[in-house]
Amino acid sequence: MSAPARTTRLHYGWIAAALTFATLLVAAGVRSAPGVMMVPLEAEFGWSRATISAAVSVNLILYGLMAPFAAAVMDRIGVRNTMALALAVLALGVAVTTAMTAPWHMVLLWGVVVGGGSGTIALVLGATVVSRWFDAYRGTVMGVLSAATATGQLIFLPQMAMAVEHWGWRAAVFIIAAAAAVMVPVVWLLMRDRPSDVGLWPVGATEAPPAPVRAGNPAVAAVLALKAGFGSKDFWLLAGTFYVCGLSTNGLIGTHLVPACFDHGIPEVKAAGLLAAMGVFDMVGTTLSGWLSDRWDSRKLLAWYYGLRGLSLIFLDWAFGPDVFGLWLFAVFYGLDWIATVPPTVKLAAAAFGREKAGVMFGWIFASHQVGAATAAFLAGWIRTDLGDYKLAFISAGIACLAASIMAMMIGRDTPAVAEGAAA
Repeated sequence: MSAPARTTRLHYGWIAAALTFATLLVAAGVRSAPGVMMVPLEAEFGWSRATISAAVSVNLILYGLMAPFAAAVMDRIGVRNTMALALAVLALGVAVTTAMTAPWHMVLLWGVVVGGGSGTIALVLGATVVSRWFDAYRGTVMGVLSAATATGQLIFLPQMAMAVEHWGWRAAVFIIAAAAAVMVPVVWLLMRDRPSDVGLWPVGATEAPPAPVRAGNPAVAAVLALKAGFGSKDFWLLAGTFYVCGLSTNGLIGTHLVPACFDHGIPEVKAAGLLAAMGVFDMVGTTLSGWLSDRWDSRKLLAWYYGLRGLSLIFLDWAFGPDVFGLWLFAVFYGLDWIATVPPTVKLAAAAFGREKAGVMFGWIFASHQVGAATAAFLAGWIRTDLGDYKLAFISAGIACLAASIMAMMIGRDTPAVAEGAAA
């Protein structure tokens, strides 16, 4: 491919990144819905939180397990087609949940359909787009795309909470279904798979990227990548730390913070506002983390992130006291660290497995994140049902984060290339 002509126009990579951000934002809105739906579903149907949490756990597991296969599907049928199809499935699946009347309906619709659809456009989408469209600014762009989760909370959670309060949980569901439906034609018309589709090189590239190799069977490609990962110590460390990340974020706080606030007499709308406020600080923290991962050792960043998160979760149970200052202090402190782990984890995966395999390998690492999230979503619901509060769930997650902080410093210890890439 010859060098593209110099132009002062905006590089199309930034448009691809903006479309990816909007898609991840809508998916984040969908994933945040259980937090405001749990109490209304409990009241309307008499389902226990353990029962509802089981459906959320299925959603989170599929959300993670779809990631490596989604990366392979993107290589096979293209990023644009994958995004449009997943958004259409999300819109339909979410809308149909308004008709559910039994627990198995929620497991099937919210667990299987919505979990599978959202998993196809998870953070592995961001990792794939960044690796294809950017040679420069990778950490920063990945940080911004990761922050879409926080922005989705900020935009959708307060609106859904108000809709639940005034019109019921079904109105909240229709809000996110409509948002997913609107994005389908936008993605179809504007998204492109690779820079070569518009006659460009990646942003900041000084030479033409290698010609893309058409993927074979996506399932086979994903399984072969997992088999290769099993033989890598760094894969297990990255997957293990990211398991703890999922356990301590969207599985625990994302699913159970609003119900925990409700248990302490904090109204649902106010609790959702607190979670949304955490999203503001998360957006700042994750974007800054992307910038830092372009400059500092990613292993040290992860060690700090997990250590500080662990301390904040151990503190959380005391934050529910009569002085609301403690809860807001947690929101700021924890919010800055919510998903700041993503950019350095993506960078470490790329250093360990190379650009071509980065998407699929990060997909499997992300799958471990969601297994952790599903574990926390179910166990925290069970602990609340059995013991009457969430204290044990919060403290256990905090201790797991402290262990992950130690694991992070072991990544690349026996692999000089990974250690060099982590600090590059």
